[in-house]
Amino acid sequence: MTTSPTSAARPPLSQDELKTLVGQAALQYVVPGEIVGVGTGSTVNKFIDALASMKDQIKGAVSSSLASTERLQALGITVFDSNEVDNISVYIDGADEIDGAGNMVKGGGAALTREKIVAAQSARFVCIADESKLVQTLGKFPLPVEVVPMAAQRIIKQFAAQGGQGVVRLKDGKPLVTDNGQWIVDITGLLITNPLAFEAEVSQWPGVVTVGVFAYQRAQVCLLGTAGGVKTLTFE
Repeated sequence: MTTSPTSAARPPLSQDELKTLVGQAALQYVVPGEIVGVGTGSTVNKFIDALASMKDQIKGAVSSSLASTERLQALGITVFDSNEVDNISVYIDGADEIDGAGNMVKGGGAALTREKIVAAQSARFVCIADESKLVQTLGKFPLPVEVVPMAAQRIIKQFAAQGGQGVVRLKDGKPLVTDNGQWIVDITGLLITNPLAFEAEVSQWPGVVTVGVFAYQRAQVCLLGTAGGVKTLTFE
């Protein structure tokens, strides 16, 4: 991992200001004349707002969620279905956690399956996050797993056998339903020391739609909002 600062020291910024800063910094990775992959979440919303300033320079976007699609379209940015697009030059998205190799935990916004699909279509993944998301070992943030509802309790038991505690994510007192019509199980108590092997194993469990470890589709670049500004992390 190499590190390079992109701004001089400055007074501490609020988390919202950091999100705005990294959202704007991500514009430098958008390829003019092409389609950009766009993720989901509060940090990505800042990127979408910034992207509006160059909407006439791109063909449009492929979005990872209905919420991001609505925001993009409201700003006059064309949104393509992923099946209409062969390749995407860059995917810009946030992370709940990212380690020193670019592996991530994602899915706090319940869009992990579509995020992983768009990431897989993209030549480059640029993660935008604040410095609290950088960890030595994945597992501090609850691990989201999108599951077929009928398999939820059995999958929770499988994680329990590995030392994890799982709960079905709720919204308004009922299981949250994803854009794909599935449920999210959040797992705590795990340290994911081998993200690639972990992702491969859990992805094979019957009923798992997507596990929120992004190791096969890890980030190549992370724009990290820090007290001193934006720091660029690059991963070989």
